[in-house]
Amino acid sequence: MPPPADIVKVAIEWPGAFPKLTEIDQKKPLSAIIKEACDGWSLTNHEYYALQHADSTNFYITEKNRNEIKNGAILRLTTSPAQTALQLHERIQSSSMDAKLEALKNLASYSRDITFAQEFINLDGISLLTQMVESGTDFGDMLSFTLTAFVELMDHGIVSWDTFSVAFIKKIASYVSKFPSDIAILQRSLAILESMVLNSHDLYQKVAQEITIGQLIPHLQGADQEIQTYTIAVINALFLKAPDDRRQEMANILAQKQLRAIILQYVIRAQRAINNEMAHQLYVLQVLTFNLLEDRMMTKMDPQDQAQRDIIFELRRIAFDAESEPNNSGGNVEKRKSMYTRDYKKLGFINHVNPAMDFTQTPPGMLALDNMLYFAKHQQDAYIRIVLENSSREDKHECPFGRSSIELTKMLCDILKVGELPSETCNDFHPMFFTHDRSFEEFFCICIQLLNKTWKEMRATSEDFNKVMQVVKEQIMRALTTKPSSLDQFKSKLQNLSYAEILKIRQSERMNQEDFQSRPILELKEKIQPEILELIKQQRLNRLVEGTCFRKLNSRRRQDKFWYCRLSPNHKVLHYGDLEESPQGEVPHDSLQDKLPVADIKAVVTGKDCPHMKEKGAKQNKEVLELAFSILYDSNGQLNFIAPDKHEYCVWTDGLNALLGKDMMSELTRNDLDTLLSMEIKLRLLDLENIQIPDAPPPIPKEPSNYDFVYDCN
Repeated sequence: MPPPADIVKVAIEWPGAFPKLTEIDQKKPLSAIIKEACDGWSLTNHEYYALQHADSTNFYITEKNRNEIKNGAILRLTTSPAQTALQLHERIQSSSMDAKLEALKNLASYSRDITFAQEFINLDGISLLTQMVESGTDFGDMLSFTLTAFVELMDHGIVSWDTFSVAFIKKIASYVSKFPSDIAILQRSLAILESMVLNSHDLYQKVAQEITIGQLIPHLQGADQEIQTYTIAVINALFLKAPDDRRQEMANILAQKQLRAIILQYVIRAQRAINNEMAHQLYVLQVLTFNLLEDRMMTKMDPQDQAQRDIIFELRRIAFDAESEPNNSGGNVEKRKSMYTRDYKKLGFINHVNPAMDFTQTPPGMLALDNMLYFAKHQQDAYIRIVLENSSREDKHECPFGRSSIELTKMLCDILKVGELPSETCNDFHPMFFTHDRSFEEFFCICIQLLNKTWKEMRATSEDFNKVMQVVKEQIMRALTTKPSSLDQFKSKLQNLSYAEILKIRQSERMNQEDFQSRPILELKEKIQPEILELIKQQRLNRLVEGTCFRKLNSRRRQDKFWYCRLSPNHKVLHYGDLEESPQGEVPHDSLQDKLPVADIKAVVTGKDCPHMKEKGAKQNKEVLELAFSILYDSNGQLNFIAPDKHEYCVWTDGLNALLGKDMMSELTRNDLDTLLSMEIKLRLLDLENIQIPDAPPPIPKEPSNYDFVYDCN
C-alpha cells in the first residue's frame, strides 16, 4: 500500500555517521522535523541546525520549499543558514590567508541559496564584500571568489544596485580595463558592470564614465567565447540604457572602433560554433543597431523644409540629368514645373506635383527617402536603369520606383522589427548584417532590385501592386531563413527565388496541404487520423525522453543558469536538476537529482496562468509569456519552464498533455497532422493517379428479374 501523500520517505546524512532512513510528515512544522533528526544523533540546540538537499545545489529546506522534497531524496543535517552566514562572515575577515580563501570559496557556493543569502545580507555582508574589493588587497582566487559571491548575492534581487559607491565602480572597471590574467575575475567584473547598467540609471552614468568602448574591444579579440559574450552583453547594456540623444553618438563610436568588423572576424567567422548565449547577444546588438533607424522611420517629411526637398531634387537630377549639370539660369518657370511634374511621375511618386507629401506617412517616414538617396548615390547605374526602364514602358506595366521604395522600406522595418525592444529569449541574428556598416541600406538596395525584377516577371500593373509586395516579402523571408553569411549570398539566394520558383513552391505546398473534399477521402482521413495522432504522440514522448536544457530567467539574463528535464524511458517519472553549463548532448538520468512522478501531476498550465508569470505582478515580455508553461502537482507544488523556442514549447506541452491523457492542441501538432495525413493519403492513392474519385459511392444496381441462376463449377 503506497504511503499517504503527506508522508515522504527520505535519507538524512550527518557527517561522520551512517545515513538514517526516515519518514517526514509534511504536516509537521519543519522545526519539529529538524529536532527529531538532531535527537537521533544526540545533538543539542536544534535551532542551530537545518536540513539541506545533499546534491550539487546544497539548497536549504524551508517551509516555503519543503513541498519539493520527493520520496527517495537524500537530505543533510547541517548548521542553520543564520549560523553558517555568521561563521563565514567572521572567517572571511580572518588574518589567515588559507582560512580566508576557504571561507570565500564556501561563501561563493552558499550564496546561490536565497535562504543563506538573506541571512548573510542581514549581517551587512554585501558592504563587507564591497569594502574588501575597494581595499585592493586581494588578488587571484581570493578576489575571484569574492566577486563570485557578490554576483550570486546580488542576483537574488534583495539589495538595490543604487547603493554602491563610485570607488567600488572604479575598482570593478579597473579589472576590465587593465586586462587581468585571471579570466574568472574579468568574467565576474563584466557581469557586475552589465547588472549595474541594466538595474540603475545612476550607475549607468557612472559606469559609462569609467569604462569606454575602446577598453572593451580588446576582449572581443581573444579566444574565450564566454568573455566575448560578457563583453558584448556590457556593450548591449550601455547601448540599451543610453539616453536617446546619446544613442546615435554611441553608435558612431562603435563604428569608429570598428566593432562590427571585429565581431565579424573574431566571433562570427571564428573557427568555432556560436553558442546560444552568444547568438542571443548578437541578436540584441542587431536589434539595437536597427532601432537607431526608428527616429527617421517615425519622422514625417516637412514639405516646407528646403533641405528635405533638395533630396527629392537630387533623386530627380541623378535619374534624368546625370550626364549634364542642371540649368538654373533662366527658363520658363511654368515649363520647368511641368518638366519636374513629369519627371516625378516617372520616378513613381504618388503625388506628382509635390512628392514630399508621399513621405508624410509613418512608418516609414524619412527613412524611405534616405534609402532611395543611398541607392541613387551608391548604386547609381542600377538606380538609373530601373527609373528609365520603367519610365519608357507602357503606363499600365511600369513599376513605380517611389511608391515601391516607400512600401518596401515599411516592409523591411516590419521584417526586422525596427523600434521593438529585443526579446529575452530570441537568438535569431543574421550574420550578413554584420558584414557592412550600412547593412540596412544595402539590404534595401538588393530588395528594391528584386522588387523590380519580380514586377517584370509577374507582368504586373498598378492594380497588382499589393500582390507583388506579398511575393517580394515571401522571397525575402525565404532567403532570410537560410541565414546567408553575406549580402552577396543573400542576393544569390534571391536569384534562385524567381516568381516562377515561388509559384512552384506555393503549388507544392498547396498540394501537400490540399484538403481533399470528396466523401471517400474524408472518410479515409477520419479512419487513419487516430493512427497518425498516435505516431505524433510517440514522437513527442520520445523527445521528452531525450530531454531539453532550459534556461533560468532571473532579474537579468545570466549565462550560467541552466537546468535539464527529461522523461524516464518507462514514461513514469520526470527527472530534472540544475546544470553548471549548457550541455552538448543528452544528460543521463542519474545525474539529475530531482524526480517528479507523472502520477502526481495534476495539470499543465501555460502563459499568464503560470505561477512564475504571475510573480512580482510585472508586465511580462510577450515572447516569454508565449514560451512559459508550468506543471502543477500534489501539495501545491509547481515546476516552472521557459522553453528555449516555440518548437520546444509545443513538443513539451504536447508531450505532457499526452502523458495526462489529454489532447495535443499545439500548432505544431496541427501542422504535423496535416502533413502526415496528406503524405499517407497520397501514398495510399498512388495507384489511383489520374483517376477521378467520385464524390459519392456508385449506386446499388437494381435487383435481377429472377434469381434462377446458378454457377456450375464443372
